[in-house]
Amino acid sequence: MADYNAEGGISSAGSTHDSSMSADVNSAAAASGATTPSNGASAANGSTAQNSRTAVTQQENAAELSFGVDFADIQILSNAQVAVYLQVSARSADNRDEELHDVYRKTQKYVDRFNTMNNKEKNFQELVDELDNLQDALTTFRKDTDDGEELDLNTYEVAALMNLVATDTLVEEAVSLIPSLSRFPETAIDDILDMIRSTMIRIVS
Repeated sequence: MADYNAEGGISSAGSTHDSSMSADVNSAAAASGATTPSNGASAANGSTAQNSRTAVTQQENAAELSFGVDFADIQILSNAQVAVYLQVSARSADNRDEELHDVYRKTQKYVDRFNTMNNKEKNFQELVDELDNLQDALTTFRKDTDDGEELDLNTYEVAALMNLVATDTLVEEAVSLIPSLSRFPETAIDDILDMIRSTMIRIVS
C-alpha cells in the first residue's frame, strides 16, 4: 500500500517516479504501436512483420482476458489511482520548482476527466488508502462454482471495474461493459459491485 508523506511523495514497493512512468509509457506505446518495415526492407521482411502483428492481435482479446506477453505479470492501476499519484507527483515537483514532463500533464488531464472516485475535500492518504483497499478486496475476491472451480478477477477486470462502475450500475450493465465477467454467477457480480459502491460512497461523502 502506498503512503503519502509531508514532502508530497508516495513511498511503496511499487512507487511511481518520473523515470519509471516514462519508461512504462514508452514500453506500452511500443507494445501497442504497429511495426512497419524500413524503406529498404524486402517483401519477405514486410510479410514477416505483418504476420507478427497478426499474431499479437490474436493474442490480445480483453473478452478472453488475453493481452499478450508484453502485459503479463503487471499490475494495472485505475484512473482514480493514477490521478491521486500524479497529483502527489505534481505537488512534489512544485515544491522543488520543477517542470512536469509533458507525459505527466497529458496523463493527468485524461485520468482527471474520467475519474469517478474523487473528493477534493479528502487528503491524499485517505484516497490512496480507500483505493488501495478496494483494489486489494477485488484482487483477493474468490467465488467457487458448482463444479468446484475457483473464480477470481484478473488485474484488468479490477481496474476496469474501478473505472467503469457507478453507484447505480446493475449486473447486466457491468457484464456489458466487461464481457469477461459473464463467467461469474450474477450473485457474485452483485457482491463485487457492492464493494465498489461502498467505496465510492465513502469517498464522495
